Formats: sequence, C-alpha cells, structure tokens
Amino acid sequence: MKTLTLDVEYDCDFDLFGLVSSSREHTLAWTLNRLLHLRLVKQQDLIYDLLTRGRLVISNYLHATEHYTLRLLRNRSVDPSPLKKPFLAPDIKEYDYLLQVSNGTGVLAAEALLSCLTALPEVQLVSQLDPNDLKFKENLLF
Repeated sequence: MKTLTLDVEYDCDFDLFGLVSSSREHTLAWTLNRLLHLRLVKQQDLIYDLLTRGRLVISNYLHATEHYTLRLLRNRSVDPSPLKKPFLAPDIKEYDYLLQVSNGTGVLAAEALLSCLTALPEVQLVSQLDPNDLKFKENLLF
C-alpha cells in the first residue's frame, strides 16, 4: 500500500525576536507596555496536544491594532510536561521568551525595536531571528 505524505511549506511574514530574561512574564509584558506604549493583554494559553507524547501550554500576551500585531510568547511550557523538550520552539530553547511582530513600523520596526529591547534591564540578551530558518516554525503561526 502506498503512503502519501503532505509537505507544506509556510512563509512567515513577521519579525521574530528571542529574549533571555529572568523576569516573570507579566513583569516583562508590563515593562514592554510602558516602554513601547502598548497594551499587551494576557490571552488564553495556547495548548498544543501532541497526541501520545504530551501537551504544551504556552503563555500568550497580545497587542493588536488594525495596522500591526505584537505577541509575547513564553518559549517553555507553563504546565509540567513529559516531553524531553517542552518548548514552543525547541531549536531555539536558549531563549525564555519570543516576541513576534507583524507589520511593525516606527518604534516597532525591527532595528528600532532591537535597540529598545537591548536597553531594558529586564532583558539580558535579545536577538532577531529569521522564523523561516526555524525547524518548528509552524508552532508560531496563528
């Protein structure tokens, strides 16, 4: 019997930043709100059921307008998980948080946002990442 495999290639059209921070997620969201004049609001946690292997519960903050969208995601599962790598993006597990910006302009443009995030005392390290190079980029599509 033949087996058919569906190969889907996604194109990610957003900027992605990896943040290393020992701050709690609500503290980091509050700091970003003050710095960038946003209103990141806690959304319902994202739940990824991975059939027999377990599930991931990812904390999710969102600020959306008609022009752009900014999402703060915790990279590690909030709930204890039996998975070896309980991360939203296991190939970049060294980052505690992921910041996803769609259609960012002005202070939310990639270079300007990178310099603002670097200046924050709550953030030890920030890097701009290419989401198209990630192995698990499907986890970042909403």
